[in-house]
Amino acid sequence: MPKRALLSVWDKDGIVEFAKGLCDLGFELVSTGGTARALKDAGLPVLEVREVTQFPEILSGRVKTIHPFIAAGILALRDVPTHLRELEQFGISTIDLVAVNLYPFREVVRQGVDELTALEHIDIGGVTLLRAAAKNYRDVVVVCDPSDYQQVLKWLQDGEVPLKVRAELALKAFAHTAAYDAAILAYFSQQTGIKFPRELALGFVKRIELRYGENPHQQAAFYADPMSEIPSVATAVQLWGKELSFNNIADLDAALNLVLEFEQPAACIIKHTNPCGVAIGETLSEAFAKARDADPEARFGGIIGVNRKVDVATAEEILVQGSFYEAIIAPDYEPEALERIKARKGWGETIRILKLGTGDLGLGTGKGLLAAKSVTGGLLVQTADVEDVPPEQWQVVTERAPTESELKDLWFAWKVVKHVKSNAIVVAKNGATVGIGAGQMNRAFSVKIAVELAGEKAKGAVLASEAFFPMPDGPEIAAKAGVTAIVQPGGSKRDREVIEVCNRYGVAMAFTGMRHFRH
Repeated sequence: MPKRALLSVWDKDGIVEFAKGLCDLGFELVSTGGTARALKDAGLPVLEVREVTQFPEILSGRVKTIHPFIAAGILALRDVPTHLRELEQFGISTIDLVAVNLYPFREVVRQGVDELTALEHIDIGGVTLLRAAAKNYRDVVVVCDPSDYQQVLKWLQDGEVPLKVRAELALKAFAHTAAYDAAILAYFSQQTGIKFPRELALGFVKRIELRYGENPHQQAAFYADPMSEIPSVATAVQLWGKELSFNNIADLDAALNLVLEFEQPAACIIKHTNPCGVAIGETLSEAFAKARDADPEARFGGIIGVNRKVDVATAEEILVQGSFYEAIIAPDYEPEALERIKARKGWGETIRILKLGTGDLGLGTGKGLLAAKSVTGGLLVQTADVEDVPPEQWQVVTERAPTESELKDLWFAWKVVKHVKSNAIVVAKNGATVGIGAGQMNRAFSVKIAVELAGEKAKGAVLASEAFFPMPDGPEIAAKAGVTAIVQPGGSKRDREVIEVCNRYGVAMAFTGMRHFRH
């Protein structure tokens, strides 16, 4: 008997050529609906599934391939005599190759369709065919990706698809159906409002393999969420430069998330996922110049993030003598600005330039997202830290209230501090950071680092702490350095002592009632 191939695809790219190749190798073609029509239109002999099953497609096509004559033909073990006898008893032919890709559920849902339309694009038969063929990969070749058609044909022309390759194709099929189910889970999670179902499946798709991970001895790859449409590193297009590294991607993500905090033109420079300079301005070039000058030493080799199109004026600020950056991420670039950055002498093609392909980035783009962090043997999942308490809801707890200019800088510093690793302190003045303390086990040490970096700029500056001060030592260090106003969540058992220190030095302080730990 001739070998039999079952072809049923939504994405018909390359399917006719693949089917012709199979015909030339003596395969009998079995197909469904639109795929059968496409093959017949190409002049290929095709058996429709209903001819094999002797049963029509029913329920408006919802039931086509779910039938014992199809399932048994795929699942029968060729080296088990009882299986073969049962096939013969019922007149069932084996199916030796299954090529299937699924209804475009993710693509349809992203268009914002109604629920009935979404439900009709949940593939049932295709998933069943792929899983059955992948389960029986030793006897059945399973193909879910059109890019594999030509290589599979080559193997078949050479005699047979090797067992190792069959296993790899099965892995691909199982990964494909798992990601498909994860997309459906995400959709229903959104529809029902249940953010944390009992069982969580993540349907990420590999974008690129990386040369290595955080260190050269670690392997790594970058996966993207195909259901997400928000501006992100995953959706960005690299316009220029060397391939991205694991650490580049982590820093780019941190840079983008930070500038998303601001409605005004904003810029930041990130080192090791912490900002070393952040600023806002009337123009993007002003914002970037202020961020760049916030820490002239730490900025070298940093990652730039901005929330406006990079114009020529901003490019000139980026290219000042003595600067070097690993990467830039921006909504877009003016053509001349892009060419100037690419042509920078000494940078060559090393700097990575990423474009989000969106307009100017707006406040709160990440609302409703979940954030995940892996731990050994598990995964921590939480809602993204995008909520905040505006200044008009802060509680002024000192004798002196912040001035209008102090309040503006406190709000700026408070937005920045949530993007600094705990224990986090940000000292700011005139819409720019002047000193940042991060990652210390003692909060007072973070204050010391921040005011030391600020130097004379600490005088008349404000300070934000992402969590409460457990002791009055931190505010006292800040006050002695010249800081005039502080914002923090409050809630310490020693708040009264902290407030007394601020009153003694004439420092204004407000409590937000919201913490922003970043571990």
